[in-house]
Amino acid sequence: MPARRNPRPDWVLARRVDLGHRIADLRRRAELSQEQLGNLAGIDRRSIQRYENAVRDPQFSDLLVIAHALRVHVADLLGQQ
Repeated sequence: MPARRNPRPDWVLARRVDLGHRIADLRRRAELSQEQLGNLAGIDRRSIQRYENAVRDPQFSDLLVIAHALRVHVADLLGQQ
């Protein structure tokens, strides 16, 4: 995959980190492992790990199934009230 011409602004990277922290926090509150959340959401455990560690941006459909598996609204994952 070719390198991005313009790297993501710092605020985008900061929001990605925040999202990863929220996913991890909600997962722990639900007393789920990454493997268990992945199974519930139909997503590979490695993808959950990458989202939580802010290595990769999740697709919107992944956010929807993660929120559903955690029994929260997708806005809660995004930090919106």
